[in-house]
Amino acid sequence: MKEPLLNPKIGSILMLIGGLVAFAFLLVNGPIQQDLGYHKLSDELTYLGIPNFWNVVSNLPFFFVGLWGIWNLKVLANTRLQYLAFFSGIALVSLGSSYYHFTPTNATLIWDRLPMTIAFMAIFSIVISEYISYDLGRKMLFVLVLLGIGSVVYWHFFDDLRWYALIQFFPLFAIPIILLSYKGNYTLAEGYWFLIGGYLLAKVFEIYDTQIHESLGFISGHSLKHLTAAVGLYALLDCYIKRKFIIH
Repeated sequence: MKEPLLNPKIGSILMLIGGLVAFAFLLVNGPIQQDLGYHKLSDELTYLGIPNFWNVVSNLPFFFVGLWGIWNLKVLANTRLQYLAFFSGIALVSLGSSYYHFTPTNATLIWDRLPMTIAFMAIFSIVISEYISYDLGRKMLFVLVLLGIGSVVYWHFFDDLRWYALIQFFPLFAIPIILLSYKGNYTLAEGYWFLIGGYLLAKVFEIYDTQIHESLGFISGHSLKHLTAAVGLYALLDCYIKRKFIIH
């Protein structure tokens, strides 16, 4: 197995500094309100009685990936609760996001974000278990999930996205550092890079929703966001199923 590119101490310091800087930035800045323009997407086609049809049905792959992950829990790891939380969150994203896109408002957006935070926090705890400490990641699962849910509830009642932003983007910052700093317990670590790549590409599609829809005509960037993220998740699941345990 290749040695990590970074020293674990350096990786830990980078995550600590990044976390402190992000936390300080959010404290210094005032509340971040939800932009109501977020609900206005370029593709509003109604088909078969379903408004925003493609933005709704493009969530279906999340449901199938989540169920397939749950079905394969027996081959993923000895302790399955973290993986169960992760794939259950993914399956619930399909339902919550479909409901939100059927009627996009702040009131329905909470059902999109709640399962997403469960999935984000669960995968963060999994990476901690597989790369830093098995027991630490397992023990942090409930704390991380509660923090994630709390950030969404806080936004919902106080219209302040600061803590939700921290919960969503800090794992995206920390996980690559962990992958580059610690030896993993399994082969096929590239599954995590597939996931990260899919997530970043999905964000690009989300940002350029209208431009992509105008260029392609038949599908919007937002629908492609859903499909790309689902492909990244499936690639990770495929690596989970095929990987082998490494004896250090």
